[in-house]
Amino acid sequence: MARKQAEQWLAEYGESHRDSTNKRIHWVCVPLIVVSLLGLLWDVPTPAWMVRVPLLNWATAFVALCMVFYFSISIPLAIGMLIYTTIVIGLIVWYERLGIGPVWHAALAIFVVAWIGQFIGHKIEGKKPSFLKDILFLLVGPLWLLKDVYRKLGIRY
Repeated sequence: MARKQAEQWLAEYGESHRDSTNKRIHWVCVPLIVVSLLGLLWDVPTPAWMVRVPLLNWATAFVALCMVFYFSISIPLAIGMLIYTTIVIGLIVWYERLGIGPVWHAALAIFVVAWIGQFIGHKIEGKKPSFLKDILFLLVGPLWLLKDVYRKLGIRY
């Protein structure tokens, strides 16, 4: 069976994201879910072998695994996601250094609110979230937004 490429993933994801309100909700909630997921993973205790490598933790390991998928379907989109996740990790490090509280506290609050928003969007849309069909659509959501940014900038993906 042939492997899906970016256009196929994005077209299939787009089938359940046609309503303008749902799209606007996704523009807010999908980036927040990425931030919150990485924030939650950031604070998961790491084994000793990970601690020895600067910035190696479950969040950065997850990003590395996601990059395998992203680079397999589109190099330009993968580069965009690498830039975005690097910025997110920078923000997490900054937040951590502020010493306000554990990263996971803020991440959990953002995660819950963003997912409530997502489900409200899909209720408005009248269609189930794509990830219920294929879990990999959780990784496609950010690409679906990034493709619009690329189109506006004239970048091919």
